Amino acid sequence: MASSDAVLALLTQVNEDSKAIVREQSKLDLESYIRNYTERTRFERLIHIGLTSVPLCIESLKAAVNEAKLGTDTPRYKEAWDLLRKVAPNEPEAQRDETWIEETDKTAKSVTSHLETVLKGYKNNLVKESIRMTNEELGKHFEKVGKLPAATEAFGRMRQDVSTTKQIVDCSLLLAGIALQRKDWPSAVAHATKVWSMPNVQEHSGSVGTSRIIAGVGYIGQGNYTEAARNFLMADYATSPSDYSHIASPNDIAVYGGLLSLATMDRNSLQSRVLESQNFRSFLETEPQIRKAISLFVNGRYSACLAILESTRADYLLDIYLFKHVQDLYAKIRSKCIMQYFIPFSCVTLESLESAFAAPGASLEDELLAMIRQGTLKAKIDTKNRLLVAVQPDPRAEMQRQALQVAHGYEKEATERLRRMGIVCSGLEVVGPKKAQAHGQVFTPGLTMDSSFLEESQAAEGWS
Repeated sequence: MASSDAVLALLTQVNEDSKAIVREQSKLDLESYIRNYTERTRFERLIHIGLTSVPLCIESLKAAVNEAKLGTDTPRYKEAWDLLRKVAPNEPEAQRDETWIEETDKTAKSVTSHLETVLKGYKNNLVKESIRMTNEELGKHFEKVGKLPAATEAFGRMRQDVSTTKQIVDCSLLLAGIALQRKDWPSAVAHATKVWSMPNVQEHSGSVGTSRIIAGVGYIGQGNYTEAARNFLMADYATSPSDYSHIASPNDIAVYGGLLSLATMDRNSLQSRVLESQNFRSFLETEPQIRKAISLFVNGRYSACLAILESTRADYLLDIYLFKHVQDLYAKIRSKCIMQYFIPFSCVTLESLESAFAAPGASLEDELLAMIRQGTLKAKIDTKNRLLVAVQPDPRAEMQRQALQVAHGYEKEATERLRRMGIVCSGLEVVGPKKAQAHGQVFTPGLTMDSSFLEESQAAEGWS
């Protein structure tokens, strides 16, 4: 019990939003889950789960400590150790390994010094390809030791030495990957976009698929759910998972693409672009609950769709990219379900809505009122008879509005035509020199007048 209290105290301290803390037991099997990932994302995901899930906190932090010791990034080892000692000080992993830290830091400094010396020699000899390769090696080394700004700088220096399409694509993916780790979402999207905009990039289909996933994650970070969904739906299932395992897994792509599509697309689009997509349907096979939720929404079984999503909410809060957006996405999907349920009717009793969408004994009036105020639900609430009544547009008012809009358009166009005619008749039209010569006009920069108009003006003023 004391251990659970310590865990809850730590999670409450590090989480700004208490709703992000997962207190119930997750369906996630940590060992099989983390096996889907490689490189730094393994550690980042373990730390996130450790700081989010009460039942998995200690197990995840212990795994994070062991994962850090497999690499050369001593700051992240210290981070994981510090968190673990606060909740489980008696665990073997909670004992700080000073010897490993000193030896790892010493080796990292030696490798850095060696690579910088080699790079300096290549620059003096102007060996372009060797400079590019050494910058890449130096960037990957900085990434491994946790110096992400230095890694970004090293990968950025590669761009001036790239020459082939493959080199440009590889450089863009490296920069995009670092940007994701730094949570620099706009840069990640920008670098990923460069990949599929390259000519003859079809030869590197694996890189294109990876870039789509990076762009999708970047758009999630920016809150642009429509573009994120579009990119995940365009991810190529034929791309080997090992090409993007440092970012996400096929299961993640199914979850990201499915939830984002549910939140942003209508029923017809979900049917044609998601369920009937030969490519994305293969991803959905890895997450049957998401596929079932989408199918239920398309078939009009909204309460069952929401029930499935609620049963998996805890798992999605443990995702490193999705957890901040789960509440917003679920709210959007819920609003869509209520709207779709209400569309066929002119009025619906609040009791029927509450039986379909509200928890037992809970009221739906506040939520409906918020949707009406936001303009997402065109209706009004009859509190006396407890009805939700659709607001029907007035055909006469709509016709009058369109007629006034057309009249204003004609008036504006007529005014502009009269103004143009007055300018031409007064000889104040601004034309180029070729057009002036063709019409026998005198050309002056900025103003052209007819020669007859000029002569009359000079005579009136007494010019000779």
